Amino acid sequence: MESHAQIKSNGNRVEILGAMPPPYAEVLSSEAAAFLAHLHRRFAGEIDRALLKRETRRERLAAGEPLRFRAETASIRNTDWKAAPLPADLSRRIVEITGPVDRKMIINALNSGADVFMADFEDSTSPTWANLVEGQLHLRDAVRRTIRFEDPARKKTYQLNEKTATLLVRPRGFHLMENHFRVDGRPIPGSLFDFGLYFFHNAAELISRGSGPYFYLPKLECHEEARLWNSVFLEAQKSLGIPQGTIKATVLIETLPAAFEMNEILYELKEHSSGLNCGRWDYIFSFIKTMRNDPHAILPDRSQVTMEQPCMRAYTQLVVKTCHRRGVHAMGGMAAQIPIKGDPKANEAALTKVRDDKMREVRDGHDGTWVAHPGLVQLAREIFESNMTGDNQLDCRREDVSVGEEDLLEIPTGTRTEHGLRLNVRVGIQYIEAWLRGNGCVPLYNLMEDAATAEISRSQIWQWIRHGATLDDGRPITTELLNQVIDEELQHMLDDVGSDRFRSGRFDEARELFARLSSSEILEEFLTLSAYGQLD
Repeated sequence: MESHAQIKSNGNRVEILGAMPPPYAEVLSSEAAAFLAHLHRRFAGEIDRALLKRETRRERLAAGEPLRFRAETASIRNTDWKAAPLPADLSRRIVEITGPVDRKMIINALNSGADVFMADFEDSTSPTWANLVEGQLHLRDAVRRTIRFEDPARKKTYQLNEKTATLLVRPRGFHLMENHFRVDGRPIPGSLFDFGLYFFHNAAELISRGSGPYFYLPKLECHEEARLWNSVFLEAQKSLGIPQGTIKATVLIETLPAAFEMNEILYELKEHSSGLNCGRWDYIFSFIKTMRNDPHAILPDRSQVTMEQPCMRAYTQLVVKTCHRRGVHAMGGMAAQIPIKGDPKANEAALTKVRDDKMREVRDGHDGTWVAHPGLVQLAREIFESNMTGDNQLDCRREDVSVGEEDLLEIPTGTRTEHGLRLNVRVGIQYIEAWLRGNGCVPLYNLMEDAATAEISRSQIWQWIRHGATLDDGRPITTELLNQVIDEELQHMLDDVGSDRFRSGRFDEARELFARLSSSEILEEFLTLSAYGQLD
């Protein structure tokens, strides 16, 4: 097919601006495009209004309005109600593994021994046209159990085991558009593109196999956004003749405003809810963004903003209490560590951090947890299974937990160091460089980094510069110091990767983007918005 396709849908134009080799037409058929166009025409305007409300709220917060539990929704928080019952294959979620939607990753994750695999179109996938469309092809094959991957270098064939993890999919957030697919002249929201294609091709097939279309929802900031997603679910099910309530969705509580509306978010989705997840890395990023104008809210080094900080303890325990009161799962956060080969001491130190983190979660009452690497699945499973009985901990009500507004807003304490500044620079630039080359999940310094941790890196530096913070040695953190550190760290990157790889990569673009986002007058909401135009 031509690289620029036009499809007539109900007399209106749908344009596909990305390449369309023959396999792509299998998921971007006329029928699928018509379904996407229907969702777009019904909901794109509502998404626009939701994004405008986010901006208006940011302006109110900047003017001094405090974050509070909303008075008008007190009855939802204070009355007893339950979400709809969970399907059988979502009753046990002790270990969930996440990762991008490339073919080999999908097979390995489904075979990993985890209970759930979250195929991620969001923070761990760079949204190139090829990644997105081929990811849909891979998931279609995975649902039908025909997925295979031939590795000629290793002379190895990858295919699914008899027993595999339950599949969940995370579409992009409301803020991201899909410029390669346009309806009536405007790009479709990336959230509708990712959700719509997966649902159109796989909902009926999943049901026939005893499962269902299950999702993770990212970046929500209020219950009205959950209501919007619920409307999308209702319309999608109605359009394809899928029984209402079949879709199940877990919401990531990964923004500070959403932490004040957990009950309300579950209420809006209660027919379709499967719980909440502690998206810790994006939550830290959102904490910085939300408090950006407060000179008293300056965070320490990223490595010091641990789950033991009072605000993080309050947030995660409130997730458990809220979910279990409503009969749905409270999922723990990501263990970003990866096994370290060739260094037993460093590897054991990393595994100790994972053990401590997962022990805290299971003792707090979480029903399961996330890992980023198959090598951590068994470790996480052993910790949870040895400290809980049954498939989940829904009976752990945590009535002892009492979290107030001031608990969620307590500023993390610690120091700002040159090492922390340099680590932010190294992680931020190397991640952006990989993202621009189409790789959204990058192992760096023995951690699996995705867009969320790069967002922390650049927003934290912005906050330090904006408010004239100092390092622990007394030096002020300025744009001049940042540029000096960037130049020095780029030389280290050149030495590490070699001149050929450095020249053939996109380090200059990554440097410019990271420096600009870290020192701009106004903190940009998402680095991926600025970087998207440079992607394809």
